Amino acid sequence: MRIITGKYKGRHFDIPRTFKARPTTDFAKENIFNVLIQYVDFEDATALDLFSGTGSISLELLSRGCSQVVSVEMDRDHHRFIKECFAKLEKNNQSSTSNVQCIRGDVFRFIKSCKQQYDIVFADPPYALKELPQIPDLVIEKQLLKENGIFVFEHGKDYDFSQHPNFIEHRSYGSVNFSLFRAAEKASE
Repeated sequence: MRIITGKYKGRHFDIPRTFKARPTTDFAKENIFNVLIQYVDFEDATALDLFSGTGSISLELLSRGCSQVVSVEMDRDHHRFIKECFAKLEKNNQSSTSNVQCIRGDVFRFIKSCKQQYDIVFADPPYALKELPQIPDLVIEKQLLKENGIFVFEHGKDYDFSQHPNFIEHRSYGSVNFSLFRAAEKASE
């Protein structure tokens, strides 16, 4: 797994063979981030990475200049791996990753209790997760996004979210599909 661009560009992390999670491919990750440049100024943005898996997206967000990255992963070994990756970046670059928060916990519980809003939210749940179709509604309804914030949802090819009121576009890179959603603008008073 490698970081595509930004201040940590080219850094590699070896994922243990025992991991069940698959990191988003470099090809898909590079392309979706190229699309996101139209929507998000990563510099100083706040970001939330749900179902973080290997931490690939969290690392990329930090490398691109996000002022805060919150990573939520339930699996104990994956959570520890993500924390180790951030610790290696801090140690090797003599720069602080204090703007990173790694949370080990259930994503659905986190969403229900989260009081913060983010400029960008990523979610890459297991494709077989039975609650997968409800995730865009949960993120939007629980107001995890700031006004005009972007939600990037990675999912399998069997899902179509184009009728969702907050949907803005769909991108497909091989077997990896992304649906993008935007938080509504607040009505002026």
